[in-house]
Amino acid sequence: MVALSSSLSFFDFIQAQLIQFFNYTSFANFTIGHLAMILVGCFFIYLAITKEYEPLLLIPIGFGMIIGNIPFYPGLKTGIYEQGSVLNILYHGVQNGWYPPLIFLGIGAMTDFTALLSNPKLMLIGAAAQFGIFAAYAIAQMTGFSAAEAGAIGIIGGADGPTAIFISSQLAPELLGAIAVSAYSYMALVPVIQPPIMRLLTTKKERLIRMKPSRTVSKTEKVIFPIIGLLLTCTIVPTGLPLLGMLFFGNLLKESGVTKRLATTASGPMIDIVTILIGLTVGCSTQATSFISAKSLGIFALGAFSFVIATTAGVGFVKLMNLFLKKDNKINPLIGNAGVSAVPDSARVSQVVGQEYDKTNHLLMHAMGPNVAGVIGSAVAAGILLSFLK
Repeated sequence: MVALSSSLSFFDFIQAQLIQFFNYTSFANFTIGHLAMILVGCFFIYLAITKEYEPLLLIPIGFGMIIGNIPFYPGLKTGIYEQGSVLNILYHGVQNGWYPPLIFLGIGAMTDFTALLSNPKLMLIGAAAQFGIFAAYAIAQMTGFSAAEAGAIGIIGGADGPTAIFISSQLAPELLGAIAVSAYSYMALVPVIQPPIMRLLTTKKERLIRMKPSRTVSKTEKVIFPIIGLLLTCTIVPTGLPLLGMLFFGNLLKESGVTKRLATTASGPMIDIVTILIGLTVGCSTQATSFISAKSLGIFALGAFSFVIATTAGVGFVKLMNLFLKKDNKINPLIGNAGVSAVPDSARVSQVVGQEYDKTNHLLMHAMGPNVAGVIGSAVAAGILLSFLK
């Protein structure tokens, strides 16, 4: 009897250990939500590899979604929302808005503002495209979001992931994951979303407009521009300093000609490292238990609306400008879509759609004008929202 009792105790012990082990595995904590988000992550990776939609963003985000949705036993400092975990520490760069200014530094160091400087009126197109931000802000408030939440959601219309992360971390940190994923998703889908809108809003005659060649821009203009640009924008909207200051600083590193090593580091290794960290941690933040909600779905819907309005405003504003321009100075409205700040993808879309109708009409360099203006415009819009919502 003693031996039998000992045997039962041993098997009870083994059974208890196996049950405890099972409770610590993902299988015991798995939900349909986790499976759905893992499949979304796989879809992002598929789009990045097979369609080449923003692979530098979608692969880290997609893989981060898979990592973030492998279920775990709570309290082991594993998940991105558990204080002290490795993922949580890396996520501080998103939550506290550290990563976006570093991204803007790299963007500035790799951006050529020549197209904008040679034809300054193109900046108006970049400004017009920001209408999508404020339209989405108004609709979000009307649908029940708070003013701060609406401001963070509206910025998706700028098609600028880093700016969306920065303003969300300041205004609506609880919605940061949904807003960031939405912004980056629509950035990646620029080649899918924008062309139908561009074709719908333009006539065949307008699509065939040839623009004058850009004038030559001197080195002095290129060097002065980041200083003047910083003073003009940040004296009006000081809240945009973290983004605009780094953008123009990076551009000065590039254009000065005497800080090549710094410009190369900012536009190469540094921005690559930060892109990996921001993409991976944003993906991990889509943990099903925290991410899947009616608010998240509403954010994706409002983000799409914002993006469509921004594209429409850009194209429509060019058509309006053409009413007041001489015949030989008109602007092809197909570059209006580039007013959103998805650099350089939206400018490439202008080129691709334009060459569908005239293979000898090269719009890329012209489209880069409103495209880089859109980067500045979205940061200014973010600063404006921060100034009266924070």
